[in-house]
Amino acid sequence: MLLVNICLCMTTYYLLFIFGINNPVQNSKASVSEHNIIPSSDVQENVDQGPCTAITALLQYFLLATFAWNILYAAHVFFLIRNALNGPPRAFRTIAMTVGWGLPAVIVGVSLSTTYSFRDPLGYRQEQFCWLASLDKAGRFDPKRPMLWGFLLPLAVMLCFNTSLLVYFSQTICCVSPNLKSSRGISMKKKILSSFSLAAVLGLSWIVGYFVLITHEKTLYIILSVVFCLCNTTQGFQIFLLFTLQSYLRTRTRQKQDSDAESVGEPFAAFMFYWNYRKYEFPN
Repeated sequence: MLLVNICLCMTTYYLLFIFGINNPVQNSKASVSEHNIIPSSDVQENVDQGPCTAITALLQYFLLATFAWNILYAAHVFFLIRNALNGPPRAFRTIAMTVGWGLPAVIVGVSLSTTYSFRDPLGYRQEQFCWLASLDKAGRFDPKRPMLWGFLLPLAVMLCFNTSLLVYFSQTICCVSPNLKSSRGISMKKKILSSFSLAAVLGLSWIVGYFVLITHEKTLYIILSVVFCLCNTTQGFQIFLLFTLQSYLRTRTRQKQDSDAESVGEPFAAFMFYWNYRKYEFPN
């Protein structure tokens, strides 16, 4: 359930980004009126037009929902490690549905109610792209804009939680008791792959984006930007390889082993039946 909701949110915001990130209606040029009308303000006001505000809100919602489901997946893994016999609490599914879909809605609602106005939509979103506003009218970063407290700060909190869980998970599977035969049989390669799989599904590659924001050196900025784009645009493909495809191959291998065992076991069973029959038929 957790993984399906993560993939559902990711697919939705991928499609929104591909087909809706560019604003189809831009008010970059002031309209010229033939009538001599005294404006109510010396600041030009452009009323909201087109679907850009709705797309911005949906992008913000589904991105935050993706990471909300990520931390719920991390919490589920934590409960499985701490309480392997009983697993997560009974009410975990209900809490997960409430937090996964409700928390992003609260953040988007607060962002819209405090920064959006029909006469001035640029307090909430940008003009050229359908995404959250971050700069003031002078082109400087404005902490009052929703980009900071409506996306970057919640995302940073979620990434810190997921990173802590990954460290805890890696430490748990690597620092196991040497007396347990099951733990000794796990190779370091499988342990690293397990940690990498968890990092992929938790979206920890977004941490690179914060380094992109604070980097001023041009070459390093380009390298980090490319790494950020590659890691995040292939996140869904990584989940497919590490979870879906691996699970399918593991199931096929197990079925083949069971089939081979049955094919070997049938002649052996026939031989044992014949041997017991002869033993009772011709006693010593």
